[in-house]
Amino acid sequence: MTSPSRQRLLGRVILLCGLAISVNRSHAQMEQDTSSRNMPQMPGMIMQPTNLIQAQLNHLSSGTSAEPASTPMYMIMGHHNSWMWMLHGEAFVTDIQQHAAQTPDGRRGGDKLFSANWIMPMAMRRIGPGQLTLRAMFSLEPATITSRQYPLLFQQGETAFGKPIVDGQHPHDFFMEVAALYDIRLSERTLLSFYAAPIGDPAIGPTAYPHRMSASENPVAALGHHQQDSTHIAFNVLTAGLTWHWLRVEGSGFHGGEPAEDRWHFQPSTNGLAIDSYSTRITVSPTANWSGQYSIAHITSPEALYPHEDQYRQTASVMYNRPFGPRDANGLTTGNWSSTLIWGRTRSLADNHTMNSYLAESLVKFGRKNYLWTRIENAARSSELLLTPGTALPPNFEESPIGHVQAYTFGYDRDLRLAAHLTVAPGAQFTTYTTPDALHTIYGHHPWGVAAFVRLRIAP
Repeated sequence: MTSPSRQRLLGRVILLCGLAISVNRSHAQMEQDTSSRNMPQMPGMIMQPTNLIQAQLNHLSSGTSAEPASTPMYMIMGHHNSWMWMLHGEAFVTDIQQHAAQTPDGRRGGDKLFSANWIMPMAMRRIGPGQLTLRAMFSLEPATITSRQYPLLFQQGETAFGKPIVDGQHPHDFFMEVAALYDIRLSERTLLSFYAAPIGDPAIGPTAYPHRMSASENPVAALGHHQQDSTHIAFNVLTAGLTWHWLRVEGSGFHGGEPAEDRWHFQPSTNGLAIDSYSTRITVSPTANWSGQYSIAHITSPEALYPHEDQYRQTASVMYNRPFGPRDANGLTTGNWSSTLIWGRTRSLADNHTMNSYLAESLVKFGRKNYLWTRIENAARSSELLLTPGTALPPNFEESPIGHVQAYTFGYDRDLRLAAHLTVAPGAQFTTYTTPDALHTIYGHHPWGVAAFVRLRIAP
C-alpha cells in the first residue's frame, strides 16, 4: 500500500467520523433523555459490560483495543468530586532458567531473577457532550530487569547497548502510556471516540500480551511479540474510531520507530518523533463472550539497527471469554475461561522478506483461586539468531528468515489474599521448544525453559 493510499484511507476514516457527527446530531438531540440515562453526569464504571460500546467506555484494555465484554476486571475504584478513578496493575518476581543442548558452538540460554511489572491509574468524568478519560501506565522494568534484557530462548527484537538482542526480551519503558480519550455517545448504538497519546498504543493488533486476560498469569513475553503487538508503546499516537453496535473501525497515525534504550524518559527513537506511520483496525464483537480484529499498518523504520527498512504489518485475532460459577460481591465469577488466537505478519519493504507468527493461548480460573494456562506458538525467526548474543552486527549483515520455532508452555499458580486490595500467587511454568533445522547446531533439537514466580495483583 503506497503512502498516498494510506493517507487517503486514514482520511476516509476521519471523514466517516465527521459525517457521523453531522448525520446523528439531530438524532442524538432527540434522544437526550435516553442518552443521559445511559451516560450519567457522574460517570460510572460498568462493572460487567455486556457489549462492545460499554467495554470501550470502560477503557481497561491497552490503547483502544477490545477484549470480550465479559472479561473480568481486577482493580480498585472510587469517586472524588466529579471524577471517577480506578487503579489496576500487577508485578511478577520471576526466576527464569533457559537451557539449550551443549553443542560445539557452546550453550545458549541462561538464568536471571527479574520483575516484569506495570501499574495503571485512570480517571474519567463527563465533559461537554461526552466522557473524558485520562490514563497513564508506568513500569519499573528499567530497574527490575538488569542488563536491559532477561533470557528467553529464540526471542529477538530491539537492542541492548547498541547490539541486537538475541535470546532475550527487552524491558518496557517507565512511561508505557500517557493518554487522553474522549467518547461521544451519538446514539444508543453509536460511539465516536478519540485517543491522543504522546506515548501510547495505536490501532494495530490485539490487546498487548501484558494486558490480555489469556496471558495474565504468564510472566514472560510471547515469541511472536514483534509480529503481533510490539507497537503497544509508540510515540505521538492519534486515533479516531467509530463504534456501531458490535462493529468498530479505527484509524491511527503514529511514530513508527521503537523506543530507544534509555527507558526512563520520554525518550525519542533514533529517528525522531514525527508521525510517519499509519494503521487501520476493524473490530467485531457479536456477543459479550467474543471479540475479533483485523489490522493493517505501514510502520516507518521500526528497528534502530535497520533505519532504512520500513515494514508492512498485518494481524488478525479472535478472543473468547466465558465466565462460570457464582459471582462474588465485586461481580467476579468463581471461574473464568479466556482464550486467544493470533496471526501476525511483517513484511520488509526493503527486501520483501516476510515473517509470520501464530499463537494459541488459553487460561482457565477454577475453584476461585486456581489458574491453569498454556501458550503454543509457531514463530518465524531470522538470521540474527545465528549471531553470538551480546555482539554487534557484522559489516554488511543482511537479516533474513531462517525457519520457524515452536514453543509449548504450560503453567499453574494459586491466588492468596495478601492485603485488603492485593493478592499474591506463587506459580511455575515449563516451556519446551522445537528448533528449525538451521539452528540445530546452536540450540539442539529440543531446548527447554522453566520459570518459578510470585505474582502480585491489585484486586477489589
